[in-house]
Amino acid sequence: MIKTIELLKADKRISDWKLNIHRRESYELFFVKGKLDCVRCTDTTNNRVTVYVDCDGFRGDAMFYVYPASTEEERKALIDSAVSRARLVKNAPYTLPADEEESYIIESNFSEYEPVELAKTIANEVFASNETENAAINSLEVFVTKHREEIINSASISKSQVHYDAMVEAIPTFNGESQSVELYEQYNFSILDLPALREEIAEKMAEVKARCEALTPETPPSCPVILNKAELSQLFRTMVADLDYAQVYYSSNLYKKGDKIQPEGFGDRIGITLKGEIAGSYRSSRFDMDGITLGDLRVIDNGEVVAYHGSNKFAQYIGEKPSGDLPCMELDPGSSAPERFNDGPYLEIISMSGLQVDFYNDYIGGEIRLAYYNDGTAITPLTGISVSGKLSRVLAEIALSSERVLCGGYFGPEKALIKNIKIF
Repeated sequence: MIKTIELLKADKRISDWKLNIHRRESYELFFVKGKLDCVRCTDTTNNRVTVYVDCDGFRGDAMFYVYPASTEEERKALIDSAVSRARLVKNAPYTLPADEEESYIIESNFSEYEPVELAKTIANEVFASNETENAAINSLEVFVTKHREEIINSASISKSQVHYDAMVEAIPTFNGESQSVELYEQYNFSILDLPALREEIAEKMAEVKARCEALTPETPPSCPVILNKAELSQLFRTMVADLDYAQVYYSSNLYKKGDKIQPEGFGDRIGITLKGEIAGSYRSSRFDMDGITLGDLRVIDNGEVVAYHGSNKFAQYIGEKPSGDLPCMELDPGSSAPERFNDGPYLEIISMSGLQVDFYNDYIGGEIRLAYYNDGTAITPLTGISVSGKLSRVLAEIALSSERVLCGGYFGPEKALIKNIKIF
């Protein structure tokens, strides 16, 4: 990329430039019906160039990719095209992050293993996790990846980081008396924790059996509803998305600093801290695409908005300190012990077609693919039902578990008990 940088520096039309380099080295295993079908190793690098052009009081930008085989003429043509496109963009002026140089390594125990050893260990654990009769993992793909990311810009930013992740993609299958059911499972992680991996896969195997046996009730139950980690992550990510600097700049945010985003009530008070890094999360990062160093930022405290967050450009537009694009989110623990979620009656949602959360219309709901109904004496898997309610009433009385878990970039309560929501 030295040639590209030299061309960028020499071009007087360019006011600033940025280079993002992302190298991925992966070891991949593909299984079909329990047998190893294919092994693949990859080593790829993406070189993404952004040019900034100041013209007539505005700042425009445009992006392109450069490949190792690109000739000098091809690079010049790419730069010419990007400059022309950038001149058409009419953004208000802003500056790039400047004068920082640092190298980071994101915490992971993957570096203790050879990639082939790690991938085999993961695959063996996945297959060993199936303890459900008449169930099998029809196909399995394991990806172990080492990432090296760099950012260099014209304002003397030079940063790099190394991080690892693993992805398990599986198709669990259950063969019932009259039908077979398949599910899709994707599980990402950056710290090898075999008990956690075993629990995740075992739950999915039990889920595919339950999906095959699930009933659609003639009369849907009327009872409290339990949300699990995936839906809670979606709920709270939607909540903090309203507080992005871009939303504030365009006056499209519903809530402002000092507003109660959670109505007063008997529920646990919500506290959210956005973070660059959470141990074990494959989304962890020490800097964002602009080179902003990522830390911790408390955005909601005791149900009240206390800060906004977001990218370098929009932070400058509204006069805030850039937080960067923070990929992880930590929620305060709730006050409810695990046993509170064991006594019926309740409907525990296991999977949905997608939780719908709309703060503007005060709505929460969605279609349920699988839920466990506990009537107080027995647990029955149900499907073909939906939930719907007023979001403000749900948040006012939400009961969050004291036990917290990791789910992607979310670390927070594992479960939530909600009332004032209709099952139909």
